[in-house]
Amino acid sequence: MSSSGTETDSLASRQSKKPKYSKFTQQELPAWKPLYTPGIVIGAFSLIGIVFIPIGLASMAASQEVVELVDKYDVECVTASDKVGFIQDAKTNKACTRTITVPKPMKGPIQVYYQLENFYQNHRRYVKSRSDKQLRDNESASVIKTCEPEGTSEGGAPIVPCGLIAWSLFNDTYTFSVNKKAVQVNKKNIAWGSDRSSKFGSDVFPSNFQKGGLIGGGQLNEKLPLSEQEDLIVWMRTAALPTFRKLYGRIETDIMASDEITVVIQNNYNTYSFGGAKALVLSTTSWIGGKNNFIGCAYVATGSISLLVALAFVVLNVVKPRTLGDPSYLSWNKENPDYLH
Repeated sequence: MSSSGTETDSLASRQSKKPKYSKFTQQELPAWKPLYTPGIVIGAFSLIGIVFIPIGLASMAASQEVVELVDKYDVECVTASDKVGFIQDAKTNKACTRTITVPKPMKGPIQVYYQLENFYQNHRRYVKSRSDKQLRDNESASVIKTCEPEGTSEGGAPIVPCGLIAWSLFNDTYTFSVNKKAVQVNKKNIAWGSDRSSKFGSDVFPSNFQKGGLIGGGQLNEKLPLSEQEDLIVWMRTAALPTFRKLYGRIETDIMASDEITVVIQNNYNTYSFGGAKALVLSTTSWIGGKNNFIGCAYVATGSISLLVALAFVVLNVVKPRTLGDPSYLSWNKENPDYLH
């Protein structure tokens, strides 16, 4: 009987799914379990407020130093009532001259951006319409499965670069002069270095691009590899929101207050057919980047709320204090907890 009972117990233990006891499986490893006493809670909220408010004020001050000029030109640069027909007519002269007066000194380098509105680069079909293998490797020119409807030309040859993103490349151009003196725009290193070296091949050259029945946006230089065509690389990094800015170039010289910037714009890009808008943006930078009041306001608001909460806990603790229990009765502070017996 004893032997049979032992065998039954052994068989039951083998069939049991209960894990072998260990402090790891039973979550009994040493851990820091803080007690949220009034002093700790008040101190934590006060520390957050003391740290966040100065950071927020410094960010707001840096943002106020940034000089930003925004010129929306999409309406003024089209004289015809039929804006779509005007922009699609290849024979129409689309040059447009704009004058901007600088209100404050702008220290170089001055960032030149183009801004688009109501353009959903985050649309699922638009984002997927590209071939990363084709962009990286010359031998993958025929990998165009994900590029529809801009995968092949009318003759059936693969388009490089293929897809809707490349096809809709922004193609407005800007020529600048300050006080009637021409100013060059530096378009080198406007794209991320990692994109140039890793995502776009130095042996991949454009072919059959914008040669279909419907022309989308800008053209590409077929003699330059994709890794050197930085306008394309910047455009191919799709934006998350329908209103976005992309870097066009940099003006390396300083511009003084009251100077007049004359911009000759070639208004080629069609934003009129989908109700979009476009603007030219000139901006200086600070240690937080461009003009951005949200970051500073968010830090100040979070810090202020934390200080108010800390003050509320102080008042509550003074007016209606609560006796703290003995921590030694907590289960994790007992040497022999009852549930182990």
